[in-house]
Amino acid sequence: MDADVTDSAGTPADPDLPAGDTPQGRSQGRSQEEPGAADPKEEPEPGAVPENDAPQDSGDEGEAGGGDGGQHGSDGKGTVGAQTWADHPKDGSASRRKRPWLRWAALGASFLVMISAGAGWWLYKKLDGNITTDTSAAAELKVYEKERPTPVVMDAQNILLIGSDSRSGDNREYGRDDGGSQRSDTTILLHLAADRKSATAVSLPRDLMVEVPKCRTGDDKESREQFTQFNSAFELGGTACTIRTVERLTGIRIDHHMVVDFNGFKDMVDAVDGVEICLKEPIDDKDARLELPAGRQTLNGEEALGYVRARKTLGDGSDTERMERQQKFLGALVNKMQSNGVLLNPTRLYPVLDAATKSLTTDPGLDSLRDLYDLVRSMRDVPTDQVQFLTVPRQPYRQNPNRDELVEPDASELFKQLREDKPVAVVPADELKEKEKGKAQDEKPDDAGSDSESPTPTPTYSGSSAADDLCEQ
Repeated sequence: MDADVTDSAGTPADPDLPAGDTPQGRSQGRSQEEPGAADPKEEPEPGAVPENDAPQDSGDEGEAGGGDGGQHGSDGKGTVGAQTWADHPKDGSASRRKRPWLRWAALGASFLVMISAGAGWWLYKKLDGNITTDTSAAAELKVYEKERPTPVVMDAQNILLIGSDSRSGDNREYGRDDGGSQRSDTTILLHLAADRKSATAVSLPRDLMVEVPKCRTGDDKESREQFTQFNSAFELGGTACTIRTVERLTGIRIDHHMVVDFNGFKDMVDAVDGVEICLKEPIDDKDARLELPAGRQTLNGEEALGYVRARKTLGDGSDTERMERQQKFLGALVNKMQSNGVLLNPTRLYPVLDAATKSLTTDPGLDSLRDLYDLVRSMRDVPTDQVQFLTVPRQPYRQNPNRDELVEPDASELFKQLREDKPVAVVPADELKEKEKGKAQDEKPDDAGSDSESPTPTPTYSGSSAADDLCEQ
């Protein structure tokens, strides 16, 4: 039994040394002994117990020996030497000298994680708080739910984008403050295909003559149903009235809506460091406060706003031509965001989201940053050549050439394609004219039977895509 104690505890304590003698001194004394001086089978004196011999610490003994086995486990001759409890405090002190650094490193890492998480949460709440929710439109649409179209393709999305031309508040610098009344300066029906492989943006002319239904007005009265120009719907009954007018016109269920004012557009252009365009002729438009030379150039937010709103000094001065210019510029903006990796880079995406959310009013289904992010993420893989822009087929109104009317059956065919989530194609106007001219020449009376057996071709309209280079047109 004495032998077992000796084997497990190492060399017995020197009975001549008083209890509490330092382990270091005892260890040094052992190292000065001649090999073999200590007989492992020598029985200790009765009552002599190896110092610090505590059975419950046997686990620590193994840990100390294992941690320093290379130093004390061999005498260099292949013989495994005995380890003593006296060596354990020495090893433990070295471990304790290392542990504070590990603790500080862990604390530092935890602090950085907390700071990053806190900053991320703050940025999220800031962007989320920028968005204004349009609850009144949602409430009115619910009242008229029975007369609204039924969705045909559930996974497709139809979003109505409305550019407000209010001159109140920060926008008063762009014209007379009319007390906050406003009309929809630009309205775009954005159709996102169910497979998210294409996006089609259809501009609706503000001067288009349409049937506007009865709508709840700002003073809580109800307007009468009337045949009038399209943008008066926004002035009469706001967003809900505009949505119902579009749904009646197209038969397409509007899933969401966004209203953006002038400053939101400007800030978004600045957030992507401007958008490049080409001008065939210089521009000097006092009303739009725009003066630009001819040629290739990058427009900042202020210049871009003047460019898309200018009308009198560009082209023929028509609203149709202005809409085409707006479409091409929006396409260039989308292309800039995708080609520069803005949508995939949180650092670059944040300023864009900040600019957009500050001037954005949406329905409750898109009024959170998470909802907007999911929408943007679903669109970021759409090829730029499949982000298409066009104006609904229109022509001068027969009773007033300063107003527009739909061209039928072309407009109804377009609405049917979008409603059923079927593809449409767009080409430049001059190319479409050549195509239609060639088609008319090739048609023969005896071809009717063969045409009925051929697949229905994809409807083609005059328009542009985000892949088009504005300097090559």
